[in-house]
Amino acid sequence: MPKNVPSPVDLQTPDDAREWERNALTVRPWRTQFFERFASEISAHERPVTRVLELGSGPGFLAEHLLNRMPELSYVALDISAAMHELARARLACHVDRVELIERSFKADGWTDGLGAFDCVVTNQAVHELRHKSYAAALHADVSGVLVDGGLYLMCDHFVSQGAMSNNKLYMTKEEHRAALHGCGFSALEIIKSFDTLVLYRAIKGTG
Repeated sequence: MPKNVPSPVDLQTPDDAREWERNALTVRPWRTQFFERFASEISAHERPVTRVLELGSGPGFLAEHLLNRMPELSYVALDISAAMHELARARLACHVDRVELIERSFKADGWTDGLGAFDCVVTNQAVHELRHKSYAAALHADVSGVLVDGGLYLMCDHFVSQGAMSNNKLYMTKEEHRAALHGCGFSALEIIKSFDTLVLYRAIKGTG
């Protein structure tokens, strides 16, 4: 088993969760550009997207953006942190009839049990919370298992490069991200946005 990279914060505590929420869009104000790309990709997908799963949903920033843009969406927000879910519950109160908050670790065995099938899975700045890059391929394979055929996977995370992230045990290069996705039931892998330390991939289940 790889040795996990410890996190400098504990996002399961209310104080750290609130601090992360306060700073997230200040530290990286361009995150909203990624949110908009998530929305445009979902809207443009070749098959209708009505049921979405988000992994590592945090305080609900991406969920709020997508639900505001697309009134047809039904949304499952999965996060290990009850403290983050409390923040998301307040932020998404006007969408309460379209959102289900599930407290669960996407690293745990059987984390997909009972979730059902999804047209789209999204994750933003959360894959590295596996705490070691070697777990990523297994996560992507699990995601493939809950997507319908032709379903859309939008995966955004940090990457290792000069001027980006440097911890090569926690984070992956762009090529390593692609390799982790390849062979997990996805095709049409493409980088659709990259800026600063983040890269966003689009993958389709079982086509081509």
